[in-house]
Amino acid sequence: MKRKFLFFLLVIISFFLLGIGLYNALNSGKIWFVYPSTSQYPIRGIDVSNHQGKIDWTLVPKSEISFVYIKATEGRDFKDKSFHLNWKKAKANGFFVGAYHFFTLCKSGKEQAENFISTVPKEIDSLPPVVDLEFLGNCKERSSMKDVSNEIQEFLNRVDSHYGKKTILYLTYEFIDRYIGPNFQDHPIWIRDLFKHPNTFSNQRWILWQYKSRGSLPGISGPVDMNVLNGELKILTLTK
Repeated sequence: MKRKFLFFLLVIISFFLLGIGLYNALNSGKIWFVYPSTSQYPIRGIDVSNHQGKIDWTLVPKSEISFVYIKATEGRDFKDKSFHLNWKKAKANGFFVGAYHFFTLCKSGKEQAENFISTVPKEIDSLPPVVDLEFLGNCKERSSMKDVSNEIQEFLNRVDSHYGKKTILYLTYEFIDRYIGPNFQDHPIWIRDLFKHPNTFSNQRWILWQYKSRGSLPGISGPVDMNVLNGELKILTLTK
């Protein structure tokens, strides 16, 4: 009886330690679930914000990274304090750059569009704007699909018109199910899927795929989101 108890105790401890090791490996980015083919998706990029700290853009390898999306704004009045420096340095070091806005569910689309437009320069060679639509880090308020869709549409109308480019929608599957559905089919999709090749939905073709959230690159001290482009770089320059 005592031997059986010790055996089961060792099994439990082993699984516990294995779980800790797996968690640490995933959290550190040493292992991940999907490996997009470099032959199928040769054009790769990252998205960054103030969370990455000060980036040495001269060390970020252009042989691996072609484009960069930089957080500019969030909600009605938040501005990422590293945006302008990242924008300037990334462009100066030869990367294609674009800006994204984190959309909050408790502020109007009009106010959020004004925040983004007042922060991000209108430059003909920049990538299309992105609106980040997800629940993680968002306010707890959950309005109806109709109300949220109306606010998103208001944001898109203003931002599309100002920059003359179709705004890309960064989406999670949860946000699609709750608020997007068959709407906004005239806008490109950037899908987050860390576990498998992205599913298609409503016959919409995704153009960007965030496949890893804890990548590592020279010049960036912490983890960084990794992305691939579905097609040639010129599809990111499509205008209205």
